[in-house]
Amino acid sequence: MNAHTPLCPLFHRAVELVGRRWTGAIIFVLLRGRTRFAGLRAAIPEITDRMLSERLRELEQEGVVERCVVPETPVRVEYVLTEKGRALATAIDALGAWAHEWLDHPREAAG
Repeated sequence: MNAHTPLCPLFHRAVELVGRRWTGAIIFVLLRGRTRFAGLRAAIPEITDRMLSERLRELEQEGVVERCVVPETPVRVEYVLTEKGRALATAIDALGAWAHEWLDHPREAAG
C-alpha cells in the first residue's frame, strides 16, 4: 500500500464505529461478559447515562451488542456482545498492547 492507494471504505467505517468516543471502552467492558447498564456506568465512570444509552443503541443497530431482557421481577436488562462484537477482541487487545507500549500514563491530578 502506498500513499496513493485509496482508503478502504469498510476499514474507514470500522475505525469510525469503534473509534467513537466511549465505544471502545464499552466493548472492552463487555468483552469481560454480560453486563447491566449500571455495571457499564461503574466501569466507565466518566460516561454519562445519555451517552452510554446512545452508544449502546448504535452498537445494537450495528449488530455488535445485544440487549437482553431477563424476565424477572423487577425486569433486568443486560448487554452482551454478539458474535460480531466478540470478533473485535483481537483488535481491542492489540490496541491495548499498543497503548501500554507507546502512550504515556496520564498524570494523576494534583490533589
